[in-house]
Amino acid sequence: MKILLVEDSQTLRHATSALITNAGHEPITVENGEAALQLIENTPVDMIIMDVEMPGLSGFETTRLMREWLGGFWIPIVFVTGNSDDDSYREGIEAGGDDYLIKPINPVILEAKIKALERITDMRNQLHTLNKKLETLSQIDGLTEIYNRRTFFEMAKKEWLKTARMRQSVTILMIDIDHFKLYNDHYGHPAGDANLKRVAQAIKQSLRRPSDILARYGGEEFIAFLPDTDRWDSIHVAERIRQAIEDLHLEHCKSPTQKSVTVSIGGAISAQTTGINIDDLVILADKALYQAKDLGRNCVSIRESKPAKRVLLADVDPTTLALFGSALQTHCQLLTADNGEDCLNLARQTNPDLIVLDINLPIINGAKVCHALKQKTKTASIPIIFISKHTEQAQLRISEKVGADECLQKPLDEAKILSKINHYLM
Repeated sequence: MKILLVEDSQTLRHATSALITNAGHEPITVENGEAALQLIENTPVDMIIMDVEMPGLSGFETTRLMREWLGGFWIPIVFVTGNSDDDSYREGIEAGGDDYLIKPINPVILEAKIKALERITDMRNQLHTLNKKLETLSQIDGLTEIYNRRTFFEMAKKEWLKTARMRQSVTILMIDIDHFKLYNDHYGHPAGDANLKRVAQAIKQSLRRPSDILARYGGEEFIAFLPDTDRWDSIHVAERIRQAIEDLHLEHCKSPTQKSVTVSIGGAISAQTTGINIDDLVILADKALYQAKDLGRNCVSIRESKPAKRVLLADVDPTTLALFGSALQTHCQLLTADNGEDCLNLARQTNPDLIVLDINLPIINGAKVCHALKQKTKTASIPIIFISKHTEQAQLRISEKVGADECLQKPLDEAKILSKINHYLM
């Protein structure tokens, strides 16, 4: 075992290190609590022997901080002290200690305590290994040895949040073995199970990035999550999977599609994750799968999810238009107008989720547009954000006068835009 010895006395540090070495273990020594805390952040140890009376952080204080940092991971800590009173024992146990050694240290007692705690540490390690195995088994489909449906959604939702932060596109693929019931009826369920294993492994080998997630969705159906994948990449990956299954040349004499095992694949791609969730994308991929089956099976059908939220931007400044386009391209559907009259017409026709307009619009200025929109029942509840070069105080006065909800002051930046927009689109 690697045993961390925390002892401020150089003489005791040297003597105790020799005892640890003689007992067949590796001592790592530091002279104070601060150094001990720094060491355990980067160096794994199996046991800690801690002097209680030290300058700076005491042994009890160091142990409390260690237990807080280690969280649920347990390392045995043995206090070394000259105090043998009940209060000292009680305080040590409450601080997170596991045992005591009284100075001067008896070599026989030290070796016995190390052996006892070593057995407990071994049991902890065995339990940890077993728990990891059980966790892995609970994540894996027993037949195909890929992830099960529950684990897929747990992992995919984490990846979904990551892609949302990075503003990446996301693809879901639903993969179904064609005429699998006919296969089972003719060849038997053991052959069907073997078929599922072969197909699962072929799909897995076709997904070549560590971030891709594959699972058995149920029965003969599989599901894949592909982060940072655009439409053409999605089609390419899906076709690679379809071809890989066809290349297995697994006989299926009862299939009306082809005399070997084939798959139909439905895919759904979303260029943004605002206004949509992973369940929506799975439903869309399932619809695409049914379309692939209607097209004759052994083929791929990909659908794109359109942003659910619409933002109407009215401005004549090309810099503002470009900035909003860059900021919102993966968050929502952006509609634009370059004058007040077109803004009014588009608002009434499309009923957007949010309107952003410059105060100084041609034909009808922004203040009048806002006032007109707030007077109509159909558009009165649409949030409106003013943008202008006026001071924030001046904008607020104008906003209050005409009923706008927010204001943005030029010059704009992407962070300001997203902060305001997301507040109204969440």
